[in-house]
Amino acid sequence: MNSSIGYRDNLSVLNTDSFDKRRFKEVLGISPGLQKVRGEGVLPLFEPLLGDIWASLYKMKPEITESDVDNVLMVNKSLMERIMKEQYFVEYRNFTRLDDLSSAIATVKFGEKTNQWLAEQEGSFQKQLKELHTIHREFQKQKRQESSANEKVIEEKLKEAMHNFNEKLQWLLHSNSDTFSQSMAQAMQETKQVKEGLKSLLGGYSAGNADAELKKIPLRDQISLAEKIASNRKMKEIAEWAGRFKQIASNKQKPKKCDSIGRSGVILGNDVEKLLPIEWSLFMHLITRKDFLRRFVEGQTMQYEQKGHEVLGKGPIILCLDQSGSMQRLDTQSKGFALALISIARRQRRDFCLILFSSTTQVLTFEKGHIKSSDIIQLAQTFLGGGTNFELPLDSALNVINESRFKLADIVFVTDGEDEVPSSFMEVFNIKKKEKDFHVLSLVIGSSMDAVQQFADKVIQVNDLNEDGSFTAFEI
Repeated sequence: MNSSIGYRDNLSVLNTDSFDKRRFKEVLGISPGLQKVRGEGVLPLFEPLLGDIWASLYKMKPEITESDVDNVLMVNKSLMERIMKEQYFVEYRNFTRLDDLSSAIATVKFGEKTNQWLAEQEGSFQKQLKELHTIHREFQKQKRQESSANEKVIEEKLKEAMHNFNEKLQWLLHSNSDTFSQSMAQAMQETKQVKEGLKSLLGGYSAGNADAELKKIPLRDQISLAEKIASNRKMKEIAEWAGRFKQIASNKQKPKKCDSIGRSGVILGNDVEKLLPIEWSLFMHLITRKDFLRRFVEGQTMQYEQKGHEVLGKGPIILCLDQSGSMQRLDTQSKGFALALISIARRQRRDFCLILFSSTTQVLTFEKGHIKSSDIIQLAQTFLGGGTNFELPLDSALNVINESRFKLADIVFVTDGEDEVPSSFMEVFNIKKKEKDFHVLSLVIGSSMDAVQQFADKVIQVNDLNEDGSFTAFEI
């Protein structure tokens, strides 16, 4: 039997190194989900088990240590051997290797399912587990008191209890093999769903760049939002709607690719993306590199002149979204719809303003369509309720346009209600609309169109936002 020093210094049953341990501690520190699973751990040494699960997902070549481990770690070793043999685990590791986010999400899910499976085992297993916890608490107490004589006795008792418990565990892993495999498969499936939901919320409407966009976001924010998706049904539904609407937005925007800027001549400048091939060759050659760098800094390198219709000249996108009481039924759908419009703004580098309205308003602005994970969480948790007032959001929209860097604007006005707007306000609004050259598209959900026709250039009536008519908004 090994000495106690081994497991005190290295509580891992994998080939982990100091970097692995340090990185897991960092991830644990920013992940409330991991901290929660650790706190609910059924086993005495559950945190080291979570660390090994994380390392097995994150490391390029994780391996169970070949040397004998102390008896206090045999339970963790038995579980890790079984987890790493699961088919779903082996397949999904292609996506988690060196990926902090995926590894963190999967560790939470594997930890939850392992806890659940252990808690479901009945009879003598639970009795042994209870006794194990009692001995472990006694051992920890002796360590704090630094009573070396008693500590050694309790340590041997703990090792023996762990040995007996591990034998029972191995028997259960064999006899209840299917239930354990199903739990692990479910953990992996839920991990995939959370990751896809996160990409739907934070990614653009182009599927190919979602992973790249995620990497630009701080890991703490990624994990925070991922855990909200995993634990909050409403957030999960918003992610599903956002993913669907962003794909539709992508299809609606494709015809606009013909507006891409074309090459029409050669000018001097220092835009890397527009440099002529000959300039790149001068950069690559050691003799001419210094001269190239001088001219590049001075903006005197040759580059293509590009002309064409640029979306950068467009003004902001303003979404006035009804949040009166009757819109509660479409809350998750409408927020997914809003996120799809925000993704268009980000792609086109346009300012975006979301005006939530009922009998009050709440104005959220996102410069060039950039939205943080905390903003998405805030949006998901916000619902105004109350009655319907059209004048308030329209007045807020005018203020946004007056403050905008651009003259043009697109307003999308979504409502399922009606309201009488004062004629004096409508007169001012329509004058401003002509002066500022902005346009209003209104989507009316199952209601009369008379009220919005006073201020909208185009009105489309739909039953909900998941209809072709609503998708016209994605063509702006």
